Amino acid sequence: METERPPEVSPGASGSGPRASGPGRFSSCGCFFTDNIFLSRYKLHLRCPEPGRLERDWGPLLRSKGCVTEEDFRNAQAQVVEEIQRRKQLGRQSLERIAIISKEYKPLRPEVYILQETFLAPEFLDVVAYSKSSAANVDGLLSRVQTLPASGVYSFPVFTDEFCGRLIEELEHFESSDMPKGRPNTMNNYGVLLNELGFDESLVTPLREVYLQPIARLLYPDSGGGSLDTHKAFVVKYSLNQDLELSFHYDNAEVTLNVCLGKDFSGGNLYFGDMRQVPLSESECTEIEHRVGRGLLHRGQHCHGALPITHGERCNLIVWMRSSQVRNQLCPMCNKKPQLVEAVGFGDGFTCDSAPDVHTVDVCSLN
Repeated sequence: METERPPEVSPGASGSGPRASGPGRFSSCGCFFTDNIFLSRYKLHLRCPEPGRLERDWGPLLRSKGCVTEEDFRNAQAQVVEEIQRRKQLGRQSLERIAIISKEYKPLRPEVYILQETFLAPEFLDVVAYSKSSAANVDGLLSRVQTLPASGVYSFPVFTDEFCGRLIEELEHFESSDMPKGRPNTMNNYGVLLNELGFDESLVTPLREVYLQPIARLLYPDSGGGSLDTHKAFVVKYSLNQDLELSFHYDNAEVTLNVCLGKDFSGGNLYFGDMRQVPLSESECTEIEHRVGRGLLHRGQHCHGALPITHGERCNLIVWMRSSQVRNQLCPMCNKKPQLVEAVGFGDGFTCDSAPDVHTVDVCSLN
């Protein structure tokens, strides 16, 4: 139920990369090249086996899901190899897209790339101002946001309707262009990686640093809320003819912000279970309705999904916020001490601060 997370990249000469990342500062975990390989036919995530060991390591489970013939196993092995190779190319391909977009793309709404307080809902500004004050405490903050039935999930206005509309116009303009497009992950086939368009430094980074961190510091002190130093931001799109829903999963993040941008839609409620450490059979789900401009804030390890949309089209801005202090100790995706690999940009938010022996690990190689 883990979501895929392609290594983030900064665009170099285009100047739209994350300002917080110096060369080699942020890293990814090597588990990206070995873990959570999804075999769609069998609805199964598995850890990358050594060459020729797919049947030996995963045979009983695969057979129980219908992989029974030699040809079935050959096809499954080929899919694993293909997915590993695809992941190895993600960073390079993203850099190539960024170079083309920064040179050739002409924005329709260039003003939405630079965060202005006029984009933000007055209620949100009030919440932020309180969170920054010397008198701020958890109880006072909770009186200013909506506490939802799912534990640790909060709701409050973030953007104005006008900004949401203009941002959607810009993203639809990009979508209709002939520019190359990277998609958020294998669970979301329609949407935009915001760093590739140049939103990171001028819009998402100040949103995280100036406005969201003071709130997260009070609400999630045990989940790195006071030390969120990187992020991954993207917009996902749901419609009847494209992605309809989102399976139950958890995020590669310490804290997640999910803001509904619009458009006209019905259905598609978000639902929350429990933290990933709690078995699904022991978890009761709570549904939450999306409202345009309003954000949901929750721990990244809080399992959640989206029910099928029943009418229209909905776009959501997702910001996965990460704390290197937390994830340097334990990778949230493989539950191990991270085995760091070099990355550009924010990578997956790990640093070498507590692991000076950063090196590029050998990734799984399959025949």
